[in-house]
Amino acid sequence: MTQVWTMGELLAEIMRPERDVPLGRTGSFLGPFPSGAPGIFADTVARLGHSSGIISAVGGDAFGMAILDRLRRDGVRTDHVTVVPDRSTGVAFVAYDGSGARSFIFHWAGTPAVMAGVPPREIVDGAAFFHVMGCSLMADAGFAGRIIEAVESFAAGGAEVTFDPNVRTELLGGGSAAAMVAPILERCSILLPGAAELRLLAGVDDLDDAAAALMRRYPIRLTVVKLGRAGCRVYTDQRRIDIPAFEVEEVDPTGAGDSFDAGFLCGLLDGEPPEQAARLAAAAGALNAAAFGPMEGNISPAAVARLRDAPGSSSAT
Repeated sequence: MTQVWTMGELLAEIMRPERDVPLGRTGSFLGPFPSGAPGIFADTVARLGHSSGIISAVGGDAFGMAILDRLRRDGVRTDHVTVVPDRSTGVAFVAYDGSGARSFIFHWAGTPAVMAGVPPREIVDGAAFFHVMGCSLMADAGFAGRIIEAVESFAAGGAEVTFDPNVRTELLGGGSAAAMVAPILERCSILLPGAAELRLLAGVDDLDDAAAALMRRYPIRLTVVKLGRAGCRVYTDQRRIDIPAFEVEEVDPTGAGDSFDAGFLCGLLDGEPPEQAARLAAAAGALNAAAFGPMEGNISPAAVARLRDAPGSSSAT
């Protein structure tokens, strides 16, 4: 029985090795790195010792095989990843400016990244969580519809639906993010947004008020807001818990939020209360950000425990 499932894009990521080299300028890139937010998430869950699976598709090319090899090596269930022999695997190009802000060029519309079908019923029963990334909804309307069908199927099978809005403006094409994610929020039990995404979805500037508004409107039992270097904030139906960040030397924050999501759900699966699950999540996200590449961080139960429990490490306030 697989505890955690996700559905969405698998991509090869090609990255600028230095900051302040725009994507439009001739220069060097590094990669391909196995990527795609759902892939990073599923890989982190597996590396933290829980069973995970992904519903996706890749091309029958070298990029696709590299992604599958990495996921399988780390223990992710990939039997519902379709290999499309006559198509190229989706690609994302990434660059950073001096402030750390990212810019993207995505080449995955019409690729296998948006071709996965609705999962069969036999994989649904017994799952604890079905995790959705907002970016997966934004590149292709048909794919978004199939993800929503999968949400309904997993929810009917008893899984909690967890959601990271993960808005990518490059993919919206002028559409409304709030309208696009509304069908997921209708089934969402655990919401894992950034601060800007929480404000966007609630239409409220104050984070406390925004979280409360969404938790009144939808069946959300936990909201965990990722605040970058300021840590994170956990909202239950009764209280707010602030969790400071862990101090690491940031190398590449791409994928840190996806690893955070995975760490939080793994903490809950381990029986931890939300505040301790958030500390585990913060440690997993920090370890991801300390390495170059979207899923290259030194993430394992032992590594996360060392950072989380080190003398002088951050603690809840």
